[in-house]
Amino acid sequence: MIREICKDEAFLQIPSEKATIEDLEIARDMVDTLIAHQEECVGLAANMIGKSKNIIAVNIHGTIQVMLNPVITEAKNEYDAEEGCLSLEGVRKTKRFKSIVVEYDDLKFRKKSMKLSGFSAQIVQHEVDHLKGILI
Repeated sequence: MIREICKDEAFLQIPSEKATIEDLEIARDMVDTLIAHQEECVGLAANMIGKSKNIIAVNIHGTIQVMLNPVITEAKNEYDAEEGCLSLEGVRKTKRFKSIVVEYDDLKFRKKSMKLSGFSAQIVQHEVDHLKGILI
């Protein structure tokens, strides 16, 4: 189901809670919502659709990847970036890393690890910040 995008900055600043098997419907809604906004968006965190759970959905090279309880375990080569967000007005400056490793659970709660670089790494960092309640 396509969900409305949350723009309430007070809600967006609340750190999210661990995702469980009961939250898989949220993940499905995130995929539907991301597809509906694919022209202007490449990633969503669950709090962006009003759900305070540790779930992100990101478009990596044309494939939507859902990550439950993602944690960035490695980050290299910091740089200055500018990002926009469906939940926030305008473009904002932030620090990102060119290369990261993210560990997460897949939709069957199997542990996974992914090494990302460039724009894909930037997308994941942005969405993981959302889960922590960090606004760019």
